[in-house]
Amino acid sequence: SEIEISAIRSQGAGGQNVNKVATAIHLRFDIRASSLPEWYQERLLKLTDRRITNEGVIVIKSQEHRSQERNRSAAFDRLKELILSVAVVVLPRKIRTPSKGQERRRLAAKKHRSEIKAMRKIVE
Repeated sequence: SEIEISAIRSQGAGGQNVNKVATAIHLRFDIRASSLPEWYQERLLKLTDRRITNEGVIVIKSQEHRSQERNRSAAFDRLKELILSVAVVVLPRKIRTPSKGQERRRLAAKKHRSEIKAMRKIVE
């Protein structure tokens, strides 16, 4: 009930089907008026996505399929994907220093590699 859907004519070439049938779907979803949790709404409004207007309305247009039903499901899928993209919480990376053993093994490997390359030199 919070999603407003309207069928419109598709753009571009396509002959009689494009001229006669309204197969494209125009989906509008008002973020602020939705029943989504507050933190979902805040994160959606912070997104810099061209599909979100300044008023906080998500506008999705789907016209890649020939049938209205497939375009409707594609529009719903895109809306769901957009909402779920803000659900993922990215934890800040913890900066750690390598252990003494790791440092020792790394330097030993470098020294070993350097000795191998030194053996390739031409001796005069």
